[in-house]
Amino acid sequence: MEEHQEPQAAANDQISADGIVKYARPALIAAAAVVIVSLALLAVIFALDTFNATVYSVGGKNINDPSDEARDIRELYSAVRVGSVVVLIASAATAVAAAIVLFRRRNSPQNREDNGENLGFDDLADP
Repeated sequence: MEEHQEPQAAANDQISADGIVKYARPALIAAAAVVIVSLALLAVIFALDTFNATVYSVGGKNINDPSDEARDIRELYSAVRVGSVVVLIASAATAVAAAIVLFRRRNSPQNREDNGENLGFDDLADP
């Protein structure tokens, strides 16, 4: 009876590995998009912080003063900045993990099968 259980366990491992590969490409695409959005958000926050500090400094005040107003301006976007960095790190880790999964499975026999998805120019040109 043990002989019948081992192939079934190997088949279950294959199914779970295929499931991971199935979601790796969409995860890679989504994570890359989130990384780009997070980087853009960080750039906008940096620009807004710089603008706020410049406007505050025009009146002769220093943004590094220990006053409540200067502290409020310095900490205005800190929560968004921290959240964006956390999302950036999480999505970058997801992208790296998905890329590793896709890289490891690139030469598997399933990837070499012709499922009829590869069409030539003649197949596309004929209506």
